[in-house]
Amino acid sequence: MAWLVLVISGLLEAAWAIALDRSAGFSRLIPTLVFAVTLVLSMGGLAYALRDIPVGTGYAVWVGIGAVGTALVGMLALGESASLPRILCLVLVVAGVVGLKIFH
Repeated sequence: MAWLVLVISGLLEAAWAIALDRSAGFSRLIPTLVFAVTLVLSMGGLAYALRDIPVGTGYAVWVGIGAVGTALVGMLALGESASLPRILCLVLVVAGVVGLKIFH
């Protein structure tokens, strides 16, 4: 259960990062509210998962999922570069996250 919560929390990290960007420095209400809610849920989920997963592993997996998710949204929906080197780097991050889970 802790791993499932950790993955969901990582996805919520990507959501709050995108909402933060869309809030335009907290000047837009809806993205600011989405940011606040997803931030609290993401941190709460991380805290829950860390009861059973070591902090080094849990935090690295959480950040990795959030970073890859945010980068993918940027590439697929926000017009950021989707070059082969960037995609390969994201694959390496995913490999690292999977490795942390496997060797936990």
